[in-house]
Amino acid sequence: MANHKSSIKRIRQTETRNERNRYQHKTARNAVRDIRATTDKKKAEEMLPKVTSMVDKLAQRNIIHKNKASNLKRSLQKHVGGLK
Repeated sequence: MANHKSSIKRIRQTETRNERNRYQHKTARNAVRDIRATTDKKKAEEMLPKVTSMVDKLAQRNIIHKNKASNLKRSLQKHVGGLK
């Protein structure tokens, strides 16, 4: 157990951030899964900017790596572009 006030506060802050990051990451993963499961091009095109924004925010906050974000966005764009 932590002995200093500052370390106790740090533990609280870390738990809060971890919880928030886990929620945001899971939400983005679900959105990516949903857009990949979609076969309707119009609906997928509507979802793409929102999902792209989510992925960008994760990369900006260092929840995922920026290259992973780029790869995800590109694969989603290819998927949406290939729909009929």
